[in-house]
Amino acid sequence: MTMSQKLTAEFLGTFWLTFGGCGSAVLAAAFPQLGIGFAGVSLAFGLTVLTMAYAVGNISGGHFNPAVTVGLAVAGRFPTGSVLPYVGVQVLGAVIAAGALYFVASGKPGFEVAGFASNGYGDLSPGKYGLMSALVIEVVLTFFFLLVILGSTSSQAPAGFAPIAIGFALTLIHLISIPVTNTSVNPARSTGPALFAGGAYVSQLWLFWLAPIAGAALAGVAGQMLFRVNDQTLPRALSALPEKTPIA
Repeated sequence: MTMSQKLTAEFLGTFWLTFGGCGSAVLAAAFPQLGIGFAGVSLAFGLTVLTMAYAVGNISGGHFNPAVTVGLAVAGRFPTGSVLPYVGVQVLGAVIAAGALYFVASGKPGFEVAGFASNGYGDLSPGKYGLMSALVIEVVLTFFFLLVILGSTSSQAPAGFAPIAIGFALTLIHLISIPVTNTSVNPARSTGPALFAGGAYVSQLWLFWLAPIAGAALAGVAGQMLFRVNDQTLPRALSALPEKTPIA
């Protein structure tokens, strides 16, 4: 695959994750009669990753998340020279997705931006959790998200099932942490909505870059120890889907 194909796949995957996941919160969850609730939002985020991992994961590896890209690079499963291009298109995809979502949502009479599915702590936390609670949960959950990714794409794992494990892991993560931070574990997903919510959401954005990347990097180190026997080769991590489910 060419780099342009890989970057396009990452752009589309991150767009879908942001538009689908945040869209379920901004559009569907805003109507209690639909019954989606935060459990439905959690499932929506998991489904976006699962579906796009199968759709384009064999092209780019299916990261859709700067923290995932950094964590895989630390684990030796992704070339460090490609980190910045991947992160750039992931952020771009999330921002454009948030823009498209804003355009749709603003078509409703009486629309107010409010939090716009952004992440936050303190007064901006859905449950009013403080800074340290937000920091710890984002580090811990991103750590385990990366561990699931590394393990499910290991050569020792059953082929073809990684997107399912990864999608359900992201669903579980949202079920745990929506009340705390509205769930980030993805700096790109956090950046897009925050730019439209503005104000304090932008000023708190630093945490939702620092914590997920720190958790992912720690998981990358752990992954080197856990999976290094059979997973030292980069081509395995980026192989075609029929042979081995790609990294998501």
